Amino acid sequence: MFIVGIDVGGTFTDLTAVDSRTGRVVVTKVPSRPRHEAAAVLSGLQALDIASRDVRRLVHGTTVGTNAVLERRGARVAVVTTAGFRDLIEIGRTKRNIPALFVPTFVRPKPVVERRHRFEVTERLAADGSVLVPLDPASVERALEGALSGGAEALAVCFLHSYLNPAHERAVADAAKGRHPGLPVSCSAEVVAEYREFERFSTTVLNAYLQPLMESYLTGLEERLLATGYTHGVLTIASSGGMMTTETARRLPIKTIFSGPAGGVSQACFVGEATGIRDLITYDMGGTSTDVCLVRDLAPLTTSDGMVGAFPVKVPQIDMHTVGAGGGSIAWLDVDGSLQVGPRSAGAAPGPAAYGLSGTESTVTDANVVLGRIGANRRLAGSIALDPVLARAAIADLAERQGGSLTVEKLAEGIVTIAVARMTSAIREISIQRGHDPRDFTLVAFGGAGPMHALALSEGMGIPSVLVPRHPGNFSALGLLASDIKHDDVRTRVGPLRERMAVLHELFTEMEGAARRQLELEGFGAGQQRLLRSLDLRYRSQAFELNVAVGDVVAPEALDAVEAAFHRRHLEMYGHADPAATVELVNARLAAYGLVPKPSPARHTTAVTSLDAALVERRTVWFEDAPRDCPVWERERLPARALLRGPAIVEEFGATTVIPPGWRGAVDEHGNLRFDREAPA
Repeated sequence: MFIVGIDVGGTFTDLTAVDSRTGRVVVTKVPSRPRHEAAAVLSGLQALDIASRDVRRLVHGTTVGTNAVLERRGARVAVVTTAGFRDLIEIGRTKRNIPALFVPTFVRPKPVVERRHRFEVTERLAADGSVLVPLDPASVERALEGALSGGAEALAVCFLHSYLNPAHERAVADAAKGRHPGLPVSCSAEVVAEYREFERFSTTVLNAYLQPLMESYLTGLEERLLATGYTHGVLTIASSGGMMTTETARRLPIKTIFSGPAGGVSQACFVGEATGIRDLITYDMGGTSTDVCLVRDLAPLTTSDGMVGAFPVKVPQIDMHTVGAGGGSIAWLDVDGSLQVGPRSAGAAPGPAAYGLSGTESTVTDANVVLGRIGANRRLAGSIALDPVLARAAIADLAERQGGSLTVEKLAEGIVTIAVARMTSAIREISIQRGHDPRDFTLVAFGGAGPMHALALSEGMGIPSVLVPRHPGNFSALGLLASDIKHDDVRTRVGPLRERMAVLHELFTEMEGAARRQLELEGFGAGQQRLLRSLDLRYRSQAFELNVAVGDVVAPEALDAVEAAFHRRHLEMYGHADPAATVELVNARLAAYGLVPKPSPARHTTAVTSLDAALVERRTVWFEDAPRDCPVWERERLPARALLRGPAIVEEFGATTVIPPGWRGAVDEHGNLRFDREAPA
């Protein structure tokens, strides 16, 4: 029997299957089909050549929600809100973020719900959740009549302070379902049970915006899988890195908004534990974008404050930074003639010029083909034949438009250098700018294009070692299989920490009871459950907080340790701390895991004992403006403990590893490639 992970990306859909009996891993890639993602999933399963009846668990990460928000093709949503707060989702926090801060022509993006579809009702709760103005049924009826007559396909109910008292929101939801039983309703107290109205309302609106789309996508996928003989449920990866059932994904699709990249971080932690590497930076470069994340002691940094386009998304998520730099990123000339790379991408269609699918603009992939770093003798992802003539023509056209002062190879190397610089800035943002020294970490490189640029990126950041895991092109899909079921819960109780001990005990007891009941319903016994507590803390008068993990018991004698941990975190994040200041509680959080069996890390075995036997060819590859004669090795045939020295190329299905001059590597016992700088002679 197989367990299958599927990562639906912007350019490729990656599939990884693991035989639960033998540990054998099967991988494949198929081109993604934007707006027809389920068809790509089915096509990929066929390419794996595994019968659906032989699959006992299927986990997938999807970009359906992200793309729908960015492309503004979600459902028609109506908003019901407290009188006086109709325009909150448009006013926001009246601030502009960099780079918009310096753009005089900046226009605030419009919310996904027009003003005429936002309705006010008479009700008001105080900041402690008590009722100031009772809910007026007549105003509810008027609001629902306006929403339904306006053709609403989903409803978002967003009331002031409802996270403390959801009674009014639930009453409106019940009334809406009574009038229109099939209408999806999102209540802010259920989507985001914490304060900060703008972020809570924005997240709830986006959840409603995605509900019909996710319902259609998941239903279609399940029906098509059932028709092929698959009889088990479909699990979806959440932005927090845990898995959720399709029932949860239908109800809370906003929690899948950063779904795909989270799988790669989970798998990197899994590999890090197997190899003894506890501090790492994940580097996932695909066809459209690059995602980076810092992991300290095998725990990725997390946040509950993210953005999708211009919209805040307040859900628990792995704290990743994304830049528009991928293999398909297009190189172009700015108005002053300077060379730029991305964020626009050639995507899956037409793709880079080298794909021969009518694309004519030069991309990072085309530059690597021109430089010889990607060979033309091997089909990309096993299916796409690369044409170096078309790649060279695209780069040559750009060189001519730039003035013809650069050779094609020089310009190609410039494209790669700029792309690497953009990714370097992303890693600097999650490390140096947050008080972490990148020299203390190992870079774990994956994605279809990650291993190609990892060593050059590490050179620029001073990162001393790089690990390229097995199956890097399908790494995120493999990571879906290393994830556990996860439920996140939160309660807001603002006040001095030392005055909230009784409240904390009550809150955690309530949340843990609900979490254990939910996990039991999903088939997880007490021995398969894991609960983690944390607190959002801040200094009094601060506007934002930091999350600090706490033990199983929050007792008065443990407060000193909790506050000390907060002071350390504040020092790391902001460069200063004030141990004499009052520490204030904002939120109590609980992460509840249902532990699932995971694939065992396989040992690397091969019958090949000589490095020469893994040699595919020798070809000319450009480094530092000069052609170099380089060996090209087949990764699966590399013997254990093989020593590799640059310049060289390692090829495999789905990815290519480029070893520049001055770097050396070895194959470890698990088949990972481990690199570091050569000592100077």
